[in-house]
Amino acid sequence: MMRAWVAAVAAVTIAMAGPARAQDFPNKPISLIHGFGAGGNADTMARILGEAMSKGLGQRVIVEAKPGAAGVLASETLTRAAPDGYTLLMLTAAHVTTANLVKIKYDPVDDFAMLTTVGFFPYVIAVRAEHPFKSLSDLIAAAKAKPGEITYTSVGVGSVPHLTGELLSAQAGIKMTHVPYRGGTGPITDVLGGRVDVLIDTQTVSMPHITSGAACGLAVTSKAPWPGVPGVPTVAATLPGFEVETWIGLVTVKDTPAPILERLHKEAVAALKSPEVVEKLKGLGADVRPGTPEQMRTLVKNEIALWGKAVQQAGLKRAE
Repeated sequence: MMRAWVAAVAAVTIAMAGPARAQDFPNKPISLIHGFGAGGNADTMARILGEAMSKGLGQRVIVEAKPGAAGVLASETLTRAAPDGYTLLMLTAAHVTTANLVKIKYDPVDDFAMLTTVGFFPYVIAVRAEHPFKSLSDLIAAAKAKPGEITYTSVGVGSVPHLTGELLSAQAGIKMTHVPYRGGTGPITDVLGGRVDVLIDTQTVSMPHITSGAACGLAVTSKAPWPGVPGVPTVAATLPGFEVETWIGLVTVKDTPAPILERLHKEAVAALKSPEVVEKLKGLGADVRPGTPEQMRTLVKNEIALWGKAVQQAGLKRAE
């Protein structure tokens, strides 16, 4: 009898603890992690969103970089965190490409609580200003003449820039050598320094150097010319049908109480609808598109299937 009474009290206590925690949330700073280097696209967007969300949440949102394995290390970190809403992750499209190329320790859909998409954007293909390539056609011609000698950057094996380079190579009938980084400013630094030929990266990383004259934009991967990179033609102008659009979104730990998920979603969307935040993200080349958790979950599932086909087309194999 006593055991039954103790069990009943424990059950009631646990049931009441969830709503109590949700009602008090947040009562301490929130960690917003991402899987790439400082100064890169994910880092910059995380800081803009985190600062805006902190105003609505009434607590600091602290951005922390955990670079490595094209975002896999950051995703693993999130899956080990407590389901209490105090650990968030800026999820990039690398999440769905690595699911097709790298052996991961988590389910890329079911082990995450989706909150909202943040923005969508293309990649820019660029070289240092002194490079002999002045167009995408120049790059393709040189790569055909010297297979494997032209090098290109990415933010990690299995990342979207990596697969963009592979898809470009497959469609153009060329072979380039992939040079992976951990994100941040490493790729552009080495391209400008002449250590790698071609940059495949975001507007955040590439455009300041194109504007300054230090780099030359060869092409943008969007279907149509992108407003953030004026004067740079599309890859499709040279290779008809080529298009790569990537995205970034916000997630937290699965099994987080529903009231906390609702609060985080509400504050994230409110931040993303703020004119100041929209202007800042547009300045980084993003098409700001917040959505529902269900819409983001569908996006992730569909993108995993889409990039799986792209991996097969490029002839890439999963690393075990």
